[in-house]
Amino acid sequence: MPGYRFTRLIEKHADALARDLVILLQASDRTDSYRSIPTAELEHDLRQLYQHLGEWLTTKTESDIQKRYFRLGSRRALQGVPIEQFLWALVLGKEHVWYFLQREEVNDSALQLLSELEFIFSLEQFFDRALYYSTLGYRSAMREQVA
Repeated sequence: MPGYRFTRLIEKHADALARDLVILLQASDRTDSYRSIPTAELEHDLRQLYQHLGEWLTTKTESDIQKRYFRLGSRRALQGVPIEQFLWALVLGKEHVWYFLQREEVNDSALQLLSELEFIFSLEQFFDRALYYSTLGYRSAMREQVA
């Protein structure tokens, strides 16, 4: 598994990562619409992602990502989250993971560095697909509301 150590570290700290990201989302002026979404709902969604990150990066298919994030995009649209705030929340989520990893770990070998680079690629690919499919779900929900 790419970045096994990083993946396990994130999964181990899923509760704190989820809680801290919710605080960031609700405090930022760029994501102020997230203040109207119940904190427990946001924490649950994020905790599920962080606790199962290894699965999302290694065993889940693009179709799995499409289903999950299409639904999430639709849900956020129906909750009144503007698209730019929704996308910024995903960007904040990715940055939050990076900052956490930077605080927690230091490279100590070339082989480990290679593994970590593979992890970075997998993580980037996952979040890029999450952005794409969430946006499709968001747009679909907005079209249905108009119709």
